[in-house]
Amino acid sequence: MTPTCDEIVKAPKALLHDHLDGGLRPATIVELAAEIGHELPATDPRELGEWFVSAADSGSLERYLETFSHTVAVMQTAPALRRVARECALDLAADGVVYAEVRYAPEQHLTGGLTLPEVVEAVLAGFAEGSEQAAAAGTPIRIGTLLTAMRHAARSMEIAELSTAYRDAGVVGFDIAGAEAGYPPTRHLDAFEYLQRENFHFTIHAGEAFGLPSIWQALQWCGADRLGHGVRIVDDIEPGTGALGRLAGYVRDKRVPLELCPSSNVQTGAAASIVEHPIGLLRDLRFRVTVNTDNRLMSGTSMSREMALLVEAFGWGWVELQWFTINAMKSAFIPFDERLTIINEVIKPAYAKLL
Repeated sequence: MTPTCDEIVKAPKALLHDHLDGGLRPATIVELAAEIGHELPATDPRELGEWFVSAADSGSLERYLETFSHTVAVMQTAPALRRVARECALDLAADGVVYAEVRYAPEQHLTGGLTLPEVVEAVLAGFAEGSEQAAAAGTPIRIGTLLTAMRHAARSMEIAELSTAYRDAGVVGFDIAGAEAGYPPTRHLDAFEYLQRENFHFTIHAGEAFGLPSIWQALQWCGADRLGHGVRIVDDIEPGTGALGRLAGYVRDKRVPLELCPSSNVQTGAAASIVEHPIGLLRDLRFRVTVNTDNRLMSGTSMSREMALLVEAFGWGWVELQWFTINAMKSAFIPFDERLTIINEVIKPAYAKLL
């Protein structure tokens, strides 16, 4: 039986690639903007939500990133950050997400006078509040945070050290993001080498706007545990035969997790459509594929919607959805025993009832 979107909402899901500043509620943006006098493209929450999707739906990663000027603008105080994180946890939990890693760049939240540690502590407090409220509502969720450094800036070592300082308080990994072209991950090699010495996990945005060289650098120079997007690995797979090039073969053999974000990839031009998205081929070839939201506000999406789109496009069912979910949970940046507990006690029993 084909899963419906409503049924998918009730199924447990794991999310590895979700940006905090890309998932705000439109009504929250309107309220927070009014408090600080920030001008928005629209002040009606519904209209504003539509504006974000249309502005992001341009086929350009650079234009897509412009939409963040409004969300970041209203996330410059501790109460605002705490509220946004709390609502993020509640929204994900209500969508059936049982494990999520949510990322954000602390360096982008300093214009209101906060220090980097104050930013991190406000977000962690918000996630704790949201998780507690979600559990009380019968939709428990475990959230880990990733601290992101911006690849065009020069604070990656500082953010890497901040990540490890809060590793026992809820920060589970590190990331770099931003425009790929002209800003290779190797510019931040000292940060990645530091993280490896500290036995800390990190993922790198690679293989989205830029192709195979960014994936190769992220893995072979920087030592990334996962690839943020990584969709362009398909460029190293021969059309028709499915023969893998050296890099694609390495990625599959090493079970490098791909944080694929179907709707976002279509918006930024990394894929022509959901039906034509390489996730179909990559799943058939048994890469370590995961399904993610990227920016729920800009894509007008949720984990359930992403999975429903894939069900419609590829004819997949509960077997495939469970496979994606377990792939994500296997690839999470929390300890092995915790991953195993969620897989065996939450995910598998729920899907056993659906299969």
